Amino acid sequence: MGQGLSCRVQDEHGLFTAVQFGDLELVKTLLERDPSLIQQTTVYDRHSALHIAAANGQIEIVSMLLEDRSVNPDCLNRHKQTPLMLAAMHGKINCVEKLIEARANILMFDSLNGRTCLHYAACYGHSDCLEMILSAARTSHVAASWGFSRFVNIRDGKGATPLHLAARQRRPQCVHLLLDSGALVCASTGGYGRIPYLVALKHKNDACAALLNPSSAEPLVWPSPLKFISELNQDAKALLEQALMEANREREKTILKGTSYSIPSPSHSNSGAIEDDISEVQDCGHQMCAQCTLALCCHNKPNPTTTSLTAPVCPFCRSNIAQLVVAKVKVNSTDQDLDLYSSPKLPKSRKPRNFSEGSSSFKSLSAVPSFGKMVGRGSGRVSADNECIDKP
Repeated sequence: MGQGLSCRVQDEHGLFTAVQFGDLELVKTLLERDPSLIQQTTVYDRHSALHIAAANGQIEIVSMLLEDRSVNPDCLNRHKQTPLMLAAMHGKINCVEKLIEARANILMFDSLNGRTCLHYAACYGHSDCLEMILSAARTSHVAASWGFSRFVNIRDGKGATPLHLAARQRRPQCVHLLLDSGALVCASTGGYGRIPYLVALKHKNDACAALLNPSSAEPLVWPSPLKFISELNQDAKALLEQALMEANREREKTILKGTSYSIPSPSHSNSGAIEDDISEVQDCGHQMCAQCTLALCCHNKPNPTTTSLTAPVCPFCRSNIAQLVVAKVKVNSTDQDLDLYSSPKLPKSRKPRNFSEGSSSFKSLSAVPSFGKMVGRGSGRVSADNECIDKP
């Protein structure tokens, strides 16, 4: 009897070692010999084989274990942490994806810090895992029952949101993702009442602090509820995304320098402009440069609870913009059409072109700077109406 018990202990130890190092064949052999081993846990931390496989990124073993219906994807260790939490903590994106596919619950809190898998992905700076979890939250029951905005701003046991943790641990990419998902910069911690901006300053993370300053201008974002944005063809989308990224990079540079920011207008930009990138309103045929289109179709971060937006209108004829395409124009006297998506940037000294021939002209855009300034105003990142959202 004693010998049998000793063999079982050895098999348990062997199973966990094989799982840790990804020895799939040995794991299969041990489980075939004793199927009950799949329910065993380590002595102290109470880690299951699934916990160990997820934490070590052993995707083949994770997949094999999840095929067994007796295995719970939300099994808990000593600190009530799930395999998904450990995978997010260690940045094992394949395991995160597999566990989410197996319907692992993203809305579970551990007993160590009262944190979710979203907290751990943000804290440890694994932006790919963070993005995967946020994507799952948009489409799972969490969005319907809890609300996506509430999940993004979920607090741990000390009142910290994922944005607080990303700011404290110097995770600028995670800060970007969370802000784009509606994270509130006005949310304060329970203990000291610090907002993410102050947390970033305390830990001397200037890059994150610049993004989190409540008095700074908002980053520009896609108005995703608008139908024509989601149905853009690839060339038009790439053109506007490039302009969007350049505008946000310029915004971050100016914030870090401590100067005020507004979207550079096409007629006044002396560097970094996308001069030949022109979009065309499909119905009326009027053309605009990428920066003007950006000012019309993108905006500062809206209220996370608002889902309906008013479609922008063409500044020339005031008709609703139903679709945008990349315009093709004739340059100088040549008859060759140029795909302006791949055109070079505007030199610093260049005479304005005459657009009187060909399709719609830029002459009507002399007042366009007002569009850029309108978008760049944003007196604060979050309005007072949003403060109630950070209450879990």
